[in-house]
Amino acid sequence: MRQLITGARGLCSANANFASRIPKYTVYITIPHPLPLQPQFNVPSKLMGSYFSTSTTNKITNEMSANTNSPVQKSDDEWRAILSPEQFRVLRTGGTERANSGTYNHHTSTGVYTCAGCNAPLYKSTSKFDSGCGWPAFFEGVPGAINRREDGSLGMSRTEITCANCGGHLGHVFKGEGYGGAADERHCVNSVSLTFKGE
Repeated sequence: MRQLITGARGLCSANANFASRIPKYTVYITIPHPLPLQPQFNVPSKLMGSYFSTSTTNKITNEMSANTNSPVQKSDDEWRAILSPEQFRVLRTGGTERANSGTYNHHTSTGVYTCAGCNAPLYKSTSKFDSGCGWPAFFEGVPGAINRREDGSLGMSRTEITCANCGGHLGHVFKGEGYGGAADERHCVNSVSLTFKGE
């Protein structure tokens, strides 16, 4: 015989030996309240310097503005006029769309993926593969179409990839994960940064 032991915050079952010792009683098991969704850290500002003094988005926007050696130059207002709010957030401020939410994550049509900001060709469909990471993945970009730069946001070192034509943020590139391709790279790209032209 098995008896269910219930508590204010949880359920568990016990074997017959344990249950037979307490036949007339209900046993309550208290499970501590879960941690808050956003844990609070108390780190002295002297230790962190200005790392968190401005938002990552503002920091990236300023860096993108300062590093615009790309042929297509527009003001933020001009970009806002042609991009959706989500496209602007990702392409122009270095944001990231939610995993598994993008249009092109499982897209398999034949053609070319272009920049959603300037329509420059970025990736051929033949270089696309399913990495299971939640974003479109490519082995390589169209030659000369992708710029790279070190990205130290989020407390880690990554390589950001941007459109060489307009400087729009595409995502990040990761090396040595064993997915294949000549360079053993995975270009992890936000769907919202792309448009698609079928053949």
